Amino acid sequence: MAIFSPVVFCGGSATDILPRMSTRRRRFLPNLFKLLVLCVIVLYGAVGVTSPWAFHIGGRWTPLLYWSGYGKLVTKTGTYPLYVVFYPSAHFSRLRLDGLRPTGGVQGTGSLCTSTGVVEALKLSGTVYGGWSSTNDALMEFRLLENRVLNVGQRPGYFDLYGRWRDTVLVMDDHDRANGLFRSGLKVEHASITLHWDSFSDFRAACANATVPSPHPGS
Repeated sequence: MAIFSPVVFCGGSATDILPRMSTRRRRFLPNLFKLLVLCVIVLYGAVGVTSPWAFHIGGRWTPLLYWSGYGKLVTKTGTYPLYVVFYPSAHFSRLRLDGLRPTGGVQGTGSLCTSTGVVEALKLSGTVYGGWSSTNDALMEFRLLENRVLNVGQRPGYFDLYGRWRDTVLVMDDHDRANGLFRSGLKVEHASITLHWDSFSDFRAACANATVPSPHPGS
């Protein structure tokens, strides 16, 4: 009975196959690198055309196209440490605000310290008004939405912030507009904040030592 090995059946030998595999592997890595470089070029080119302000956010050179900062959200019921990180988005309001036309969108995340050591995850979306090559003269609008894993039909809590850059800090308030009640009972009212460039670790340290009032449902 004849026994056919995969090598013989394919009409080659192991010494023929292994060099070909090695050659393909050597070609794959440079091609992968070229593809990644091309993707980066396309990404930065698209941002440069649609959202050039993303390279100069808050008076800083931001080559990674994002800005992150921390501040103390002062409200009717107390003061809550807040951390945000945002970057360009294709989705934004098409309506004017304070006479300024929208020039781009932002998206990202927020972290609100609701009690000592406890952080509420938020989803950030918003619009840039009036800024083009940088955010220096821009009006910023954020909506910070309660991030829920399960939707049981109840509208998530949220609050809106509006503001402008003053040099390297972003000074915002809620324009005394109505905001949504959080599941914890927290309702952000008459809010104001000054956000400055900072890291998430500094925010966590501030939250761990913060004296934050407990929310009262319906208050």
